[in-house]
Amino acid sequence: MEISDTFQITLKLGGQNFSITIKRDEELHYRNAEKLINQRYSYYANRFTGQPVTTYLLMTVLDIAVRQQKQEAAGNLQPIMATLNGLVNELNTALK
Repeated sequence: MEISDTFQITLKLGGQNFSITIKRDEELHYRNAEKLINQRYSYYANRFTGQPVTTYLLMTVLDIAVRQQKQEAAGNLQPIMATLNGLVNELNTALK
C-alpha cells in the first residue's frame, strides 16, 4: 500500500477548527504556525478584552506580518554586513 504525500489535519486557530490538506513534510511548519497564531491571538484577546473575534484575528495577522517584514529586512542586510565586516578587517590589517 502506497502512502500519499498529502493528508488532512485539523488546526485550531482562534478557537475555530480548520481542516486542511497538506504535504506530509510540511506538517511541522503548520503545527508551529498554529502555536504562533494562538499565542499571539491569546495575547491580544487578554490585552484588549471585549473585542470581536475578527479584531483579534486581524491584530494577530498584522503582528505576524510585521514580524516577517522585520526578518526579511534583517535578512537583506546580512550580505551587506558581511561585506562591510570584511572591508573593516582588511582596513584593520592594512593599518597595523
